[in-house]
Amino acid sequence: MATTLLETEKKTTAFSFTGKGSELFAIEIVNFLLTLVTLGLYYPWAKAKTLQYLYRRTELAGSPFTFHGTGKEMFIGFIKGMGIFALLFSFLVLGAFADVPFVKVLFIFIFLVGLLVLIPVALHGMMNYRTSRTSWRGIYMGYRGELSDMVSTYLVGTFLTVITFGIYGPWFVVKIRKEMIDNVRFGNVRLRYVGDGADLLLIHIKGYFLSIFTLGIYLFWYAKELLQFFTNNIVVLQDDKYCRLQCSVTGWEVLKLTVGNLFIVVFTLGLGIPWATTRTMSLIMHKTVMSGHFDADALVQTEEGYDSAMYESMSDMMDIGII
Repeated sequence: MATTLLETEKKTTAFSFTGKGSELFAIEIVNFLLTLVTLGLYYPWAKAKTLQYLYRRTELAGSPFTFHGTGKEMFIGFIKGMGIFALLFSFLVLGAFADVPFVKVLFIFIFLVGLLVLIPVALHGMMNYRTSRTSWRGIYMGYRGELSDMVSTYLVGTFLTVITFGIYGPWFVVKIRKEMIDNVRFGNVRLRYVGDGADLLLIHIKGYFLSIFTLGIYLFWYAKELLQFFTNNIVVLQDDKYCRLQCSVTGWEVLKLTVGNLFIVVFTLGLGIPWATTRTMSLIMHKTVMSGHFDADALVQTEEGYDSAMYESMSDMMDIGII
């Protein structure tokens, strides 16, 4: 294994981002206007157009990714998601107006438990949809995780985090990432997440105290440490060889990016968000490589389609992003 590792580290495959703020702004301003005049109904199509642009401007080894999701799929998912949320909130409303204390507590309990379970369900569905709608050089990604595993991992992690007053949190985050990333397939390539909760806890402790001692200046290096922890622990397995992602962003670069984005967004009254987005994507992608063996020509299509965007929309409503 040591020999294989030394051999694979000789090769790097680079990511890049070629998007421009002006191009994204043109898409977003149209999206905003159409979403406004349709009272929000256009949002799924707006999100699809934004994702399609960001994906095709993100490249690996000079070839762009493609997002095949459509506004129609996301709209159907949006309607289904709204229905589930409406059902859950009906229990909250019934509980609020119930006269019998037991019934009041029961309905509110059902609402809280339902909302808690909905989070891992949304994450699972989002991964299924987003990966199945992503391709590179014609090869589709896929997700093979089991819903029961995601729900049990999330509920157990939440319980342990609560009873340990947050101490278990880093292990919880790592286990969720492992559940999501370990089940991703990219043709005949598999992903693995090898991060450890203890390392993440140390990053948090170090970041917390140094940020206080430096009056907040270390926050940018703290963000860099987290980005590298979440990126550099992703391993890509292909046949009997592997490589891993490596992000070389520095704290100073994060500081310049953050301050620059803040000025852009504030002084343009929010109109500069597309430029802030493309600047962020550009820095991260240009500073990330796959180090080791990766043979694009050996990729073989293995994944089946999955067209339900319901939980993609629900993850938006709950402000859950891809971890």
